[in-house]
Amino acid sequence: MRPLKKPFYKILYLQVIAAIIAGVVLGHYSSALAIDMKPFGDAFIKLVKMVIGPIIFCTVVTGIAGMEDMKKVGRVGGKALLYFEVISTFALMLGLIATHVLKPGAGFNVDVHSLDGKAVASYAAKAHGQSAVDFFMHIIPSTIADAFAQGEVLQILLIALLFGSVLATIGERGKPVTEFIESLSQVLFGIVRIVTKLAPIGAFGAMAFTIGKYGLGSLLPLMKLIGTFYLTSIVFVLVVLGTVARLVGFNIVRFVAYIKEEMLIVLGTSSSEAALPQLMGKLENLGCSRSVVGLVVPTGYSFNLDGTNIYMTMAVLFIAQATNTDLTLMQQLTLIAVAMLTSKGASGVTGAGFITLAATLAVVPTIPLSGMVLILGIDRFMSECRALTNIVGNGVATVVVSAWEKELDRSKLRAALGRGGRAVEAGAETNTAGV
Repeated sequence: MRPLKKPFYKILYLQVIAAIIAGVVLGHYSSALAIDMKPFGDAFIKLVKMVIGPIIFCTVVTGIAGMEDMKKVGRVGGKALLYFEVISTFALMLGLIATHVLKPGAGFNVDVHSLDGKAVASYAAKAHGQSAVDFFMHIIPSTIADAFAQGEVLQILLIALLFGSVLATIGERGKPVTEFIESLSQVLFGIVRIVTKLAPIGAFGAMAFTIGKYGLGSLLPLMKLIGTFYLTSIVFVLVVLGTVARLVGFNIVRFVAYIKEEMLIVLGTSSSEAALPQLMGKLENLGCSRSVVGLVVPTGYSFNLDGTNIYMTMAVLFIAQATNTDLTLMQQLTLIAVAMLTSKGASGVTGAGFITLAATLAVVPTIPLSGMVLILGIDRFMSECRALTNIVGNGVATVVVSAWEKELDRSKLRAALGRGGRAVEAGAETNTAGV
């Protein structure tokens, strides 16, 4: 029996669209009131982050505990990291090429001495505060409880890998624990379904604050940079990820349509983490193996930041163009190599894109760090595109690794994407509860 069609006003993605539009209108016409809406956006993101850690733990533990061969964990992780590095390189190169071709910073002729670097000093301090060794040491939590208390994704992932590995090796004795964790995951996804219904309120609050605080007028002077970044990100999704998707056997446009609700939540909140639990459920409904979803998605949120990579090379070259700073080919290649590392080092930090940019600029001393002031005002608008590109990239990566592992249910994939994702969406809520 076909499910009854929902009234249009009860469809989540339409509610989020309406909320975003309402936020823009309020921010434009009543900035003071709009700025006061910020707690609604912050509260929604906090509600989602509240369950991200436990959900990652439960999903990864039950996925690994169900694996017959423990070598598979290393194999899946290795394939995911290899894919991340290859695609990240494409993202960095595309950002570099697009900025050279479109030259968004040309004609600014900014006098370096006129820039006040105080506004970006805090970002620079954070960027210099973490070396590669510090980053890897930070993956190890002080205590198990501390990882969950701080909401550190990589630390929780490490604990889950160890926990799941032990459950898999002790066999029958670990079954009661595995069953308990599976039941707990159903409760957590039930909480996610409740929280997701508040997404329109969160999107309204976050968008109203952004427009009220910075104003649509702040976009105009730097519209060329914003346009170049959005255009490059779209090209990356359609061409680079689209080619990867076609090789695996699915259409990137239909995939984007399938995760439209999650993308609208990201658009409204400027945070890809806000849609992480829902994305994991959607990918399982799409036919991806649970164990692959549990490993690839959380890891991707730290190691597969395609939007951030495009942003970094583009922002650095924009500042160089705006300040008439010439860069040699070697400096640009160094920039790509450094950006590949710094994009991982600042993961999970508030304002990560801007902090990462500061860390990257520090390696190319000929470009003034104070030049970051030029894009500080529009960073919030660019963060939305970064987050959208990141979530699409991680979704595609999960499907690719599932196919690579021969653990992609092609019949589910065809059913979900055959008509733009409608077939599965009707039962997505029910299926997600049983993840």
